[in-house]
Amino acid sequence: MSDPQATFSRLRQALDQIVVGQSALVQQLLVAMLSGGHVILEGVPGTGKTLLVKVMAQLVRSEFRRIQLTPDILPSDILGTNIFDLNTRSFVLKKGPVFTQILLADEINRTPPKTQSALLEAMEEQQVTLDGESLPLSDFFWVIATQNSLEFEGTYPLPEAQLDRFLFKLIVAYPDAAAEKKMLLNHQAGFQAKRLDLDRIKPLASVEQVLQARQLVRSLTVEESILDYLLSVVQKTRQHPDLVLGASPRSAVAWLNASKAHAWLAGRNYVVPDDIKAVAPPLLRHRLILRPEAQLDGVNVDAVINTVLNQVPVPR
Repeated sequence: MSDPQATFSRLRQALDQIVVGQSALVQQLLVAMLSGGHVILEGVPGTGKTLLVKVMAQLVRSEFRRIQLTPDILPSDILGTNIFDLNTRSFVLKKGPVFTQILLADEINRTPPKTQSALLEAMEEQQVTLDGESLPLSDFFWVIATQNSLEFEGTYPLPEAQLDRFLFKLIVAYPDAAAEKKMLLNHQAGFQAKRLDLDRIKPLASVEQVLQARQLVRSLTVEESILDYLLSVVQKTRQHPDLVLGASPRSAVAWLNASKAHAWLAGRNYVVPDDIKAVAPPLLRHRLILRPEAQLDGVNVDAVINTVLNQVPVPR
């Protein structure tokens, strides 16, 4: 990979052309991919969540599986199971969709906790245990889960322990008027997302190239003053009067990795405070828990994150 940053620049441009009006979301997804962190996409139906993930999987030439999660899905439907083969008179492992590189878990909050927890080991340790045997997953194993931000009846909200396994929670907003008009013009010209032939999309990178880029991201320089700044912000979240639960040590490590990926995509080999600030909202909004009285006062998590960032002095 002669110029990995140029490769990711072309990847971002291609995603922007196909999924119109979601440039900020594309940038954050690339940061997550370079960090090796799993993602929750939350938004109303019809905003291009599934299309974005499908196109990204094709552009990086990776194995892709999709699970439509429902209340009757069992853990074995995701992980797989051993089936007795009458011909060989032995048990044969039938692997589930989790044995892939990019896994799209659609509407993850519509499946019961028992099935949700089946993904915990896979997401955290990149392995699956079936009948006492540990089976490794791909080095590139990446989970992107979607959920509807409006409907809560009949859903099973993810517990804090599982939310902490996700690097980012990205809010998929409506595109602006100009982007939506471009979307309509594309549709008028013949583009149809439902009939998109993914095989005709030329891959711009490979899984091996992404793994190499991750190594480059990990090698970025981080000054001690930047680490102290990050630690101060993390501790500030634990002391904020509107929060019951602040950022965990796991989130601090994830924050550092995401900041490195953001800096690398910006063309730098070192991290600055702006990198830490840029990834703070998607990294913290699903990890911080508001006090009930703060919720009654109309306080939201993103506002608390901005307050915390403004209260901590930025190192020079």
